Amino acid sequence: MNVVIDIGNTYAKIGFFEENQLLEVHRGLEFQKIEELLLLNNVKNIIISSVTKSQSELEEIFINLNANKLFLNPETPVPIKKHYETPQTLGTDRLAGAVGANFLFPNQNILIIDMGTAIKYDYVSSIGAFEGGIISPGMRIRFEALHSFTKRLPLVEAHAIPSLIGKNTKECIQSGVVNGIIAEVNGMIENYLKLGDCQVILCGGDASFFESQIKKPTFAVDLTNEANQVAQKTTFSIEKIPNLTLIGLNRILQYNVEKN
Repeated sequence: MNVVIDIGNTYAKIGFFEENQLLEVHRGLEFQKIEELLLLNNVKNIIISSVTKSQSELEEIFINLNANKLFLNPETPVPIKKHYETPQTLGTDRLAGAVGANFLFPNQNILIIDMGTAIKYDYVSSIGAFEGGIISPGMRIRFEALHSFTKRLPLVEAHAIPSLIGKNTKECIQSGVVNGIIAEVNGMIENYLKLGDCQVILCGGDASFFESQIKKPTFAVDLTNEANQVAQKTTFSIEKIPNLTLIGLNRILQYNVEKN
C-alpha cells in the first residue's frame, strides 16, 4: 500500500492507494493523528509534500515511521518536464497537481484551477511539460484584505453566490469578492483557450462553491487569426477532480519506486 501526505497552508490530507486506485482519504489531521493512522495500516511506501515545512522539519516529524519515505523537493525526479525558470520556488502542491493532471489526461493541454487559500492557474502542455501559470488571492484572502486594509469595512464571509448588485455594505463586499472571482476564472479560461484546445480541471477547497458559475463547454470559442482573418474553433471540457494533488503525489511516488 502507498500513502501520500499533502500538508497545505490550512490542513493536512492523506490518501491511501493500491497502485493507481485511491482507496480512502483523510482530511484535517494533526501530525500525531497522522502517525497513529499510518501505524495502523500496512504501509510500504510514503511520499510527503508540504508547502509550509522544510524537509528537515518533516524528517523529524515522521522519524518513527517505518516505511520507505520520499520527501518531495525540487530535486525529486518527476514524470513530467519543468519549463519553469525558478524550479526551486515551485510549490510542491502545484507540481503534484501538474503530474496528476498529465497522468489523467496525457497528450493534452491542461489548465488546472486550484481554488484554495490562493487561486492557482497552472498550465501543462500536451508534450507533458509544466509551463507555469498564475497565482491570485483566494476568496478568504480577499475578504480579509478588505477588512484589514480599510478602517470601516467589516470582515464578512459568503455562504452562497451573491447577487451582482449589493444593497448594503456587507452584500457589496460579498458581491465584489465572489463575483470578481467568477469573472476572473471565466476570463482566464478564455485567455488560456487562445493557446489551443484544453482540458480544464477544477480542484481545491473552494472549487465546489464556484463550480456552478464556471462556464461549461457547451460552446466553442471563436478565435480569429489576425494574420489571415480565419475563424478557428477552440474547444474545451471541464472536470472537477478534488483529489488531483493526491493522485499526482502517488504518481511521483510510483515513478521513484520504479526507478530504484
